[in-house]
Amino acid sequence: MASATSPLPLTVVALGGNALLPRGQTPTAAHQLEAVRAAAGSLAAIAAHTRLVITHGNGPQVGLLSLKEEAYRSTAPYPLDVLDAETSGQLGYLIELELANAVPGARTVAVLNRVLVDAGDPAFDDPTKFIGTTYTEQVAKDLAAERGWNVRADGEGWRRVVPSPEPRRIFQLGAVEQLVDGGFLVICVGGGGIPVVDTGRGHVGVEAVVDKDLSTALLAEGLGADLLILATDVDAAYLDWGGPEQRAIRETTPASLRARGFAGGSMGPKVEAACRFVEGTGGRAAIGALADLPGLVAGTAGTQVSKDAGAALLGEAGVEAELLRQ
Repeated sequence: MASATSPLPLTVVALGGNALLPRGQTPTAAHQLEAVRAAAGSLAAIAAHTRLVITHGNGPQVGLLSLKEEAYRSTAPYPLDVLDAETSGQLGYLIELELANAVPGARTVAVLNRVLVDAGDPAFDDPTKFIGTTYTEQVAKDLAAERGWNVRADGEGWRRVVPSPEPRRIFQLGAVEQLVDGGFLVICVGGGGIPVVDTGRGHVGVEAVVDKDLSTALLAEGLGADLLILATDVDAAYLDWGGPEQRAIRETTPASLRARGFAGGSMGPKVEAACRFVEGTGGRAAIGALADLPGLVAGTAGTQVSKDAGAALLGEAGVEAELLRQ
């Protein structure tokens, strides 16, 4: 919604960790900077038309940091909440830097956010969040046995998985809101935020990586955003993904999307985040490729999710109706 200081709508854009470091690419600082620079160019293309708040994933980056921790076997590794904070600072700095270069006159700022999770969340007993690099099945299982990891298939490869508890509250939300109202382009809730639990005497960090899409939906609703964009490395949400009959969903409603099945560790959280935001605010959400950002904002690219995407989408011919809207 427009603010007292700007008539422009507010868009919250979540940058996927894989969109910021493409799958299979060597995780060097140079490659990371190159990917962030490309992302900043896409964001610059819409910056004149909407106020922006940017969030980002950290799956590849936090996994890399955790591997580096393995080099110091004489000391206990740093816990995931601290690594989450490190990646939030690392990527927040890079995105802030490249956005300032790409958007003339922009005032950019990065904010670290704690995110409250429930100590009893069942996610702690069922790790699903992919982090780190991709391995062959045998190498992944060997590493799991050696290091006590949990691993799962991710597409054609295997990766480490860690707990991803539900975000309940975003701290520093008021600060983000004030910065947005003050005309800043804000980067926040990096990596889904830094997970903490309430002990009754204060907060302590926990071994987890909060899903950035669900945290971003919570942030966007709290800010009263008009549009939520979940930018990733595919151009839309698909039916029958990976199969010979896969087809993109172009326009849909939360009810229709919820009736489909999506992989829990990849597209599933994006679909759930889009549905929550639309249901909670009546706004619009879009899922698609970072390179298609102008089209995602305009409503002409990706998977567009809204309450009034068409009554036909809710009927028995829902899937067919979605496909006809390609």
